Amino acid sequence: MVTVLTGVRRARHVAEQVPDPELPMLTLADLGVLRGVGIAPDGTVVAELTPTYSGCPAMAEMRAEVAARLRAAGYERVEVRTVLDPPWTTDWITAAGRRKLAEHGIAPPGPAPRPASGPVPLVLSATRRAVPCPRCGSADTQETSRFGATSCKALWRCRACREPFEYVKEI
Repeated sequence: MVTVLTGVRRARHVAEQVPDPELPMLTLADLGVLRGVGIAPDGTVVAELTPTYSGCPAMAEMRAEVAARLRAAGYERVEVRTVLDPPWTTDWITAAGRRKLAEHGIAPPGPAPRPASGPVPLVLSATRRAVPCPRCGSADTQETSRFGATSCKALWRCRACREPFEYVKEI
């Protein structure tokens, strides 16, 4: 049993190092996309990934890279599964992942929206969450486009330092 446990730890370590193809400053573990790594009774390493969006175009690349790295580490039989339930949430981004996003000029998301309990208040205009600038920290920012380079990011601009930046949307 000790060798299996050691194998699981090693396999997980290998899978945790895979960078996200769209946010390469983050690993799949930082992003919270790597859900689990285990070894089946037949010796197959099973890695589980949850996409940030159900139609995430990067999933095929993530699966291929996790499988390739595990095989390169000496695991002959590898299976990478997509797990959709529960769905991914920005709350799964680690503290290290949030720090890395900010260090690379991308505003990390705040807490994911929670379902309302009780009556839902009538709001006649869109509510705006303050998104601080990752460069200067100012809250005087504005969204310039709901869609950025990838589906999970929006484009924002800081009115204080006048710099544009990307923002990872809450899910």
